[in-house]
Amino acid sequence: MQNFAMANRSPAAPASVSTVKPAPGRALALALGLIAGLAMVPVSAEAAPIATPLVVPGGAPGKAAPSPSTDTVLLAPHRAVYDLKLVKSSGSRGLQEVRGRIVYDFSGNACDGYELNFRQVSELDSGEGKATLSDLRSTTWEDEEAKNFRFNSENLSDDKVTDTVDGHAERNASDVAVALKKPKEKAFTVPVDVVFPTDHMRRIIKAARAGKTVLDFPVYDGSETGEKLYNTLTIIGHAIDPAAKPVSDAGAKVPALAKMRRWPVTISYFELKSDKAERTGEQTPVYSISFELYENGISRALILDYNDFTIAGELTSLEMKKEKPCK
Repeated sequence: MQNFAMANRSPAAPASVSTVKPAPGRALALALGLIAGLAMVPVSAEAAPIATPLVVPGGAPGKAAPSPSTDTVLLAPHRAVYDLKLVKSSGSRGLQEVRGRIVYDFSGNACDGYELNFRQVSELDSGEGKATLSDLRSTTWEDEEAKNFRFNSENLSDDKVTDTVDGHAERNASDVAVALKKPKEKAFTVPVDVVFPTDHMRRIIKAARAGKTVLDFPVYDGSETGEKLYNTLTIIGHAIDPAAKPVSDAGAKVPALAKMRRWPVTISYFELKSDKAERTGEQTPVYSISFELYENGISRALILDYNDFTIAGELTSLEMKKEKPCK
């Protein structure tokens, strides 16, 4: 939606849009296809740490295919490119110009798990005579049953590495155990009800099919230092009739999408607060992502709202990849 939190994009990507501390990449990745994440995107506020020290063993993901389900979501392997531009700016963090590109490369199946390579290269110009170039790269892997999640990301600013994250998470009966290798070795747990990026996307599609309009749960995508957890609120609109509202972007060139329904979706990300803070008034989201989500997991018409500025992402290239059958 992972994460966008969440990896690899285009080799010739234009300048990037993250001069401020990147937030859940896979989150933006979710939105691209997206949820996850949503890939790393700029944000000033930081989420609360979630670490509870605990020694955890590493776990190797299994290869067995899960039992078929009547509500199975079939995610399409694809490579999508989104060109970014500034559509609104105000306040103390106002910007003069944003140029950038996101490349979202999604592959896998129910047997082998799902891999996302995401990259966002962008340039933010505050009008003070200096633009900042960012290059955010992330690779994630998640199994079909949402029990195992691996993540690796690197953030560069003006060609200098500013931070790296490498780790994995494994869901147990009572919690989710996280083991980090970078930025430093650390083991901790997060609540068992957290959702990983690809599973987040599938839950949104299942909810949309069922006519549900609201989803509310925490998401863990390994973003920032690998120790951040965000609460998310997802609003799903009425299904869009493809015949009544055909698209004019790169999706129009893909026959498989011509008759496929899609839904308008907005995901808001909130900092974790104490129970007392949760009960005393409304929270303002750190940022929100709006997009149209196809039933096969492809996303278009991105809107990234960071309160002081808003960025649009247009789907300019879409390549459907050959599906690898389960063995």
